[in-house]
Amino acid sequence: MNDDDVLQRNNVKIIGRGTRPMIFAHGFGCDQNMWRFITPAFEDDYRLILFDYVGSGKSDLNAYDPSRYATLQGYAQDVLDICAALDLHDAIFVGHSVSAMVGVLAAKQEPERFSNLIMIGPSPRYINDDGYAGGFERPDIEGLLDLMDRNYIGWASFLAPVIMKNPDRPELGAELQESFCSTDPKIARRFAEATFFADNRGDLAGVAQPSLILQCSEDAIAPLEVGQYVHRELPGSTLRVMKATGHCPHLSHPEETIEAIREYLGRAS
Repeated sequence: MNDDDVLQRNNVKIIGRGTRPMIFAHGFGCDQNMWRFITPAFEDDYRLILFDYVGSGKSDLNAYDPSRYATLQGYAQDVLDICAALDLHDAIFVGHSVSAMVGVLAAKQEPERFSNLIMIGPSPRYINDDGYAGGFERPDIEGLLDLMDRNYIGWASFLAPVIMKNPDRPELGAELQESFCSTDPKIARRFAEATFFADNRGDLAGVAQPSLILQCSEDAIAPLEVGQYVHRELPGSTLRVMKATGHCPHLSHPEETIEAIREYLGRAS
């Protein structure tokens, strides 16, 4: 696949007037449009790379391969393919939710591509384990996947407000629900399985890049204990506990999110 094919496959958009690359990787059930409140703050100083994972947003659905995207490694390969197509080095990687671990996998595989990782609501494992609090029991996750199979619209309408957790702003939950519902249910189901059954705890120790962990104060998907765990296990990491609630502060609390990223990058430089 040539470079143009990759850029078309992942619906890559490049904006900004700077030279240093900054890659924005969306979370499960979302697309690059979810970054629209954040990107204007960085356009003057960076070259911003936005994309959709294959199966999401306006990506090329014909390129979807169930075996490739059965694990998060397939999504990490999307990121690395984009980096290769654009010849990116020393990029700042901003990953929301599952994309935080996708960034970890990509950075370990080709470390020269990335200078810093910025993780919004990361979780290396969603399911509780001996001595590890991930936030969910395995039957909880199996129940959610079962609901996806039986009633996808019902699943989306139940989960979106739980993830967003800003009940005074129902339009945010509605946007996330609409994003879920615009995704092919079979593809969403496989992405959910790859996300919620993943265990990337062992990948944290070998990450060479310094990182910022943005942890929301009340997050049903990635609770505070998880952010603290990532901070302990990830060398060179900075933990910032935000006032923001929910799992999508780049949508619900963009000003605080921008300020935290700016402050971190100012110190990092």
